[in-house]
Amino acid sequence: MVILQLRFLLVSFFTSFVGEAQYVTQDAELMHYIERRFLSLESRLEKCNQEILDYVQEFRAFSRRMISRLEGLNVYKAEIKNEVEHLLTRVERAQRDIDYFESVRESTACVEVDEDMVEQQLNEEAEEKRKVKLMLNTSCDNMLASIKSLKIVKKTGDTHGSWMTDPGKNHLKIYFLSGFKNNVILEFSNIRSFMEWNNKLRARRVNLPFLWQGTGHVMYNGFLFYHRYGSLNEIVKYNIQRRKITDRMLLPGAGQIPAYELIPATKIDLAIDEQGLWAIHAEPDTSGNLVITKINHTTMAVEHTWDTSCNSKNAEAGFLICGTLYVVYNSPSGGTSRIECVYDVLDTINTYEIPVFHFPKRQGSHSVMHYNPKEKQLYAWAEGSQIIYKLQIKQKV
Repeated sequence: MVILQLRFLLVSFFTSFVGEAQYVTQDAELMHYIERRFLSLESRLEKCNQEILDYVQEFRAFSRRMISRLEGLNVYKAEIKNEVEHLLTRVERAQRDIDYFESVRESTACVEVDEDMVEQQLNEEAEEKRKVKLMLNTSCDNMLASIKSLKIVKKTGDTHGSWMTDPGKNHLKIYFLSGFKNNVILEFSNIRSFMEWNNKLRARRVNLPFLWQGTGHVMYNGFLFYHRYGSLNEIVKYNIQRRKITDRMLLPGAGQIPAYELIPATKIDLAIDEQGLWAIHAEPDTSGNLVITKINHTTMAVEHTWDTSCNSKNAEAGFLICGTLYVVYNSPSGGTSRIECVYDVLDTINTYEIPVFHFPKRQGSHSVMHYNPKEKQLYAWAEGSQIIYKLQIKQKV
């Protein structure tokens, strides 16, 4: 009997112990399950946060691209507007020419020429010439007589580039711009410091906010004027001392083809003479003939435009003296540079009687030529060499 009671107690004890053990095991599995679920939830939350961050970054990048494209569209809008205005001007000019030729053409029906129409056309041309003379300094009567000599000042930088002084200032600083596409100007106190410059001697560096295009930039009255890289025909006016852009303009009709066939990177060639700031470019509408534009350097407004008879084919450079354009030609393989075409905006020079001017003593090609009206000499860049050509100037006949 006692043994039976003892067995009963032992069975009850073990049964209770096993039951509690089972409960403990179930609780542990439940806690482990809950822990796994929390870890899975945390992993998903981290993944969700990372996806949100990636989305935010992509959205910001997208926003920056959209803002950049919108700014580009604004520039294109202004360019298209200028092109349309330029086209309308040309259409009006062509219409006037057509009207004129129709008025003076002899017809098979022997229609009498409208003398009033012809007289009106002549009066308009005379009025146009009068306005041009008022705009320009007609007392400036210098013209090229000969190219006296050359001096190779230095050989440094890229094969192509531009160097110049500022004819609007009294200082003797030299500005050095190497390459077809760059944004770093080197400034030297004078030509001697430029000649002595090497890797050990430092020059003052000026970093432009935008790259330049080609070699047709100029310094005038403390401002650098240059064609902005990536734009069709935007000209930037940059204050070299304050290091900031002060103005911009779009040059109608420019930028579609090179100004000079032998220097295809230069779409707009800016120039300085006794009259101020000019731009030289070529247009498909003029069969590649050069177009020169007088620009007000203060307001950056176009004052007048002339279609010249000088073609860009085999041309490598150009410059102006007292409103007269001199175009430099060469052979595609490089040879003796020569001036073969001259165009005077005031029509005071008989260009057909001007001889061909040959540049002395060297074979090769030029990237650019800048005329300095104070010094009466050209600053040229030829195959990595910086050259000065001294000019003989005479009065227009």
